[in-house]
Amino acid sequence: MSEEERDLVLALRRGDRGAFDRAYARYAPAVFSFLLRLTRRRDVAEDLHQETWVKLARKAPDLAEDTRLVAWLFTVARNAFVSERRWAMLDLTRIFAFGAEASTHAEGDLEGQTDARRKVSALEDALGAVSPTAREVLLLVAVEGLEQADVARILDLSAEALRQRLSRARKELEACLEGKPRAAKTDVRRERA
Repeated sequence: MSEEERDLVLALRRGDRGAFDRAYARYAPAVFSFLLRLTRRRDVAEDLHQETWVKLARKAPDLAEDTRLVAWLFTVARNAFVSERRWAMLDLTRIFAFGAEASTHAEGDLEGQTDARRKVSALEDALGAVSPTAREVLLLVAVEGLEQADVARILDLSAEALRQRLSRARKELEACLEGKPRAAKTDVRRERA
């Protein structure tokens, strides 16, 4: 943990409003990006993002002095997503709409784009096609660039379990990029592991 992050946590614990603003400026873009890619719906990502920051405002005085704020924020964001996903399963209209906005947008962007943009779009589509478990680990490690120890904490996994999950996620992503559909039965079993 850097000295700057430790000072930020201590200021948050004291209720320093400026500290909240600094934390927001420093981490909000990465947390929102993670949620947007995880949910694939801007409206849901915005709600979960707001929920994450409201929780920090409420819980700041209770943070441990050695809290790694980035890991804490991503854990709260992930838990908010998991909770929202449970509720979304109860609403069939949301199930059918899940990801529709993002895929429509991606299809329109493919025409006339450079090869690099096509590759990015294909990667985004593949990320959308992998299982939610694979998507979250890939986003945290590869896109957000978090250290594996922090990702293990966020996902409540041992280091070895994270390595295995990341390995499976990379294979699943590779299969999606090659146009091979993932096997639903295998993913369900693996997601429980």
